[in-house]
Amino acid sequence: MNSANFNSTATVNNVFLFMLVISVFLLVAITVTMIYFVFRYNRKKNPIPKNIESHLMLEITWIVVPTLLVLAMFYYGWSGFKFMRTVPEGAMTVKATGRMWSWQFTYDNGIKSGELNVPLGRPVRLLITSQDVLHSLFIPAFRIKEDAVPGMETHLWFLPDKAGEYDLFCSEYCGVNHSSMVSKVIVMTADNFEAWYEAGEKAEGAKKEAPVPQGAQLLEEKGCLDCHTTDGTIETGPSFKGLFGKKTIVITGGKEREVIADDMYLKNSILHPDRDVVKGFPDIMPSQEDNVSEKEINEIITYLKGLK
Repeated sequence: MNSANFNSTATVNNVFLFMLVISVFLLVAITVTMIYFVFRYNRKKNPIPKNIESHLMLEITWIVVPTLLVLAMFYYGWSGFKFMRTVPEGAMTVKATGRMWSWQFTYDNGIKSGELNVPLGRPVRLLITSQDVLHSLFIPAFRIKEDAVPGMETHLWFLPDKAGEYDLFCSEYCGVNHSSMVSKVIVMTADNFEAWYEAGEKAEGAKKEAPVPQGAQLLEEKGCLDCHTTDGTIETGPSFKGLFGKKTIVITGGKEREVIADDMYLKNSILHPDRDVVKGFPDIMPSQEDNVSEKEINEIITYLKGLK
């Protein structure tokens, strides 16, 4: 696992090491004591049991010491948690949206990227949400993780101080392609990031403004191409190539029927995908009713009509 010298990394590592040292010490101390008692108080050496009276100091010790250890662990954990939840002033804000099965990062100037590009030495605040089901944004190198919840916005922050590329995962099981929901954090020098940001161009995954049909852009932006393709290959869902006007077998209310993929069918498949499920494919697509407008649906359908 790659790692970096981030503030959150040191905070989490220190808490982990503190708890690990305490746990190992207790494990060794208790194990050694138990082994000693096995031999010291063996029944062969003590055939007649003795009545053992209470020991006040011993009882106080095994109450006070564990209590102090628990309080110490709580203090270090709480201090780290408070630090990681307090966003410093001047942090750059990026919106992170999870969807089956990819991440999309949106910047203040409108750039949308499949990878998280950030400047070196500047705090970054992530506003996290989900477009469909529960996801969880996890960046191991930074020791940070936060759930992406539909209809709710969560947040986290980090301060990158080492340039490079770092893995970004979804750590909440979210369906059949959960393991493919992988991205990168790319930490750039301030000058390189500024050039990328101002140009609005592709930088290892950022969407480049180009003369691409609006419908094609929407398929990418809404995450449709995470499950479908435009070249005829089959993935989680059926391919869009040659779909319009094609006769298709669907499962409706548990029964098979044949439909023609016309405008109404495509619209219903976007808004209510569970009503007519294409035979041979899983019923896992979430409704896009709150994710696309009527105009966007028409743009997508217009584009699909041209995919012969």
